[in-house]
Amino acid sequence: MNTKPSHADIFRLLVTDGAEPTQSGQSLSTLELARERFPELRGGQLGVRIATTKAEREAAQALRYRVFFEEMGAHADQETARLKRDCDEFDEIADHLLVIDHAVSSGAEGVVGTYRLLTSDKAAQIGRFYTSNEYDISALTEFPGRLLEVGRSCVDRRYRGRSAMQLLWRGIASYIFLHRIDVLFGCASLPGTDPEAMGDELTYLYHNHLAPPALRIRALPHRYVDMQRSDPHQLDHRKCLSRLPPLIKGYLRLGGFIGDGAVVDEQFNTTDVAVLVKSELLADKYYRHYERRLRDALE
Repeated sequence: MNTKPSHADIFRLLVTDGAEPTQSGQSLSTLELARERFPELRGGQLGVRIATTKAEREAAQALRYRVFFEEMGAHADQETARLKRDCDEFDEIADHLLVIDHAVSSGAEGVVGTYRLLTSDKAAQIGRFYTSNEYDISALTEFPGRLLEVGRSCVDRRYRGRSAMQLLWRGIASYIFLHRIDVLFGCASLPGTDPEAMGDELTYLYHNHLAPPALRIRALPHRYVDMQRSDPHQLDHRKCLSRLPPLIKGYLRLGGFIGDGAVVDEQFNTTDVAVLVKSELLADKYYRHYERRLRDALE
């Protein structure tokens, strides 16, 4: 049988890894009837799900503080330093994807990874996306489809192996299928605030992964940093890729694009680039990963 499985089939495999519905009766049909529900996905002792309590959201903010401020050198204002949490106005309306180590706790104490997810509907409550602080995103907001902004991604240093990031990507893929997202986007960071020090990497991204005009968002004029900083013909592509942060490499492996212009973020001690991925590319990636299992299930 050569029929290509649907996104619904892929979602079923993402959720169950091919297993039968759980005892609670969470079949695909019930999930489609309650699309706001997000079932936890498991990989050994780790699980990924959406935060459901204030304590879990605050645990995600505390993890972000430890990684961004204590580890990566972001500059905290007085209130942030007092709370020891990275938080802003978007946290109240966003969904927070969590990686939970159930060997530690199945609640807030077990949070070891997080990603902030903001749909078009949620962003409308504030009137903007976080990315609009750095980029003109009108090319996306005028795009005829549903958007998902992703950001504030981090994993506890003890869990920075492949398993935690794979779970986060599985979680994002499932969220996309549940909410019928067409394009995901956000800001991704390179460490440091000197564009010259990462000139080859920025040049490589611009000349090899620039978004097509219809989806090309551009850094705001007063924040725009030219990414073309070295001779593109002299670049060692392998070396440039090896120097990119794992998250940016992850987006590129999914067929992601880069916006026009970098932005220096002095507060977070980073240089940001805009990234975007059409959701069918993510679906195709997981189709290839689960192809054999899906084919066996459908025959």
